[in-house]
Order: sequence, then C-alpha cells, then structure tokens
Amino acid sequence: MAGETILIVDDEQEIVQLIQLYLAREGYKVISANNGHDVFAIVKEHRPDLIILDILLPGLDGIEVCRQLRKTNNTPILFISCKSEDIDIILGLSMGGDDYLTKPFSPSQLVARVKAHLRRNSIREQHQDDPQLVKFPGLEIDLVSHIVRVNGQSISLSAKEFDLLSLMAKTPNRVYKIEQLFELIWSLDSMGDPRTLIVHISNLRKKIETNPAEPRYIITVRGVGYKFNGASL
Repeated sequence: MAGETILIVDDEQEIVQLIQLYLAREGYKVISANNGHDVFAIVKEHRPDLIILDILLPGLDGIEVCRQLRKTNNTPILFISCKSEDIDIILGLSMGGDDYLTKPFSPSQLVARVKAHLRRNSIREQHQDDPQLVKFPGLEIDLVSHIVRVNGQSISLSAKEFDLLSLMAKTPNRVYKIEQLFELIWSLDSMGDPRTLIVHISNLRKKIETNPAEPRYIITVRGVGYKFNGASL
C-alpha cells in the first residue's frame, strides 16, 4: 500500500536523491538523514514504516544505529553498503537488520525489496489479533504478543527471526526450501542472497538452542533447506 513513510539514511546525496526519486514514483513519502546521530529524533517524530540504512555513516555507523534502534523499535531495516564481505552482512543482520543490499544496486531491485518488506509487515499486523500459542518442550511462542520463551525465560528476537521461527514451528516437520523461505518471510518472488537467510538461522539458533552446533529445534535438511523438529524432543 503506497503512502507509507520511508527513511533513507545515507551521506551520499546522489544516492539519496536517486532512491527518493524511485520511491516517490511509487507513492511513498520519503524523508532522509545524512548521519547516524539524527536518526533517533527523526524516527521518534515521523515513525517511518521502513528504514533504508547505509552502514558507512559519519559519526555513528549504521550497525550502531540499528543496534540502538532495536532496543525499542521493530521497524524493518534494509541495509545498503559498498561493503560486501560476509562479516559486514553478519554484523548488520545480527544487530537486527532485516535485509542487505550491496552497492551498486538496481533502484528497481531496491523498490522491490521495500515493497516486499512493507507487504510482509502489513500481513504481520493484520494477524496480531489471532490468539495463538505454539508450545514445544522448552520453547513457547506467543504469536500475538511476539514473546518467545526458552525454558521459561523470555528472549529477544528480531522481526525476521520471529517470523522464521513462528512459520516453521506452526508447521513442524515440513521442509522449507530456501527459495520458499525467501518468498514467505521476505515476500520475494525470486531468491535473495542466501547469506541473509543463513545468518538469520544462525542467530536464531544461538538464541533458542542449548547447543547451536547440534540444534534440536531448527534442523538443516542438507541440499534442500530447513525444518522445525516436531518429533518428541
């Protein structure tokens, strides 16, 4: 649904103007910041529906901005950066980022990602009133309040981590191919960067598994994808 507010955080004015042009054509309201320090006041005032966040920013980098935002804010964050190394992607997604695009990128590809994340967020909000509780030994998932408890202790998950966990836990033992997960969680018709999914699965295992190296809940089906272990645990 066009009309949502998008915040672009990038110190390269040419990139901001290009992204703004393409998003405005789709009917989005676009606001911007050129440094990390200004983000928090802008988010508080304008409550954007999605944030496009560069990693390399003056003053406060995008990784730290994301980390601080995630303390109180679940707005989808799409990282953009000229840094394409795995460590940068892992850091960005580990801090709570939802997705990652490497510069240079196609503006139409960025718009497609924005639409996908907003569509997914809208679907999530529509189902907030569905009273559902998914329980397994040692694991409890409240699909309404988005609270996850491991052995009775609440843990913090990013929006995408929660979506992955709840999707698979609601359909235990079903094997999801990687492309299916991209379509269902990221709302992408074509497969995104596999590293994005791998990092989210890894982060999720660190938070819910007793031994992430030998997971009991989220199982890798080699050569296919992943499944939630619905057998007796």
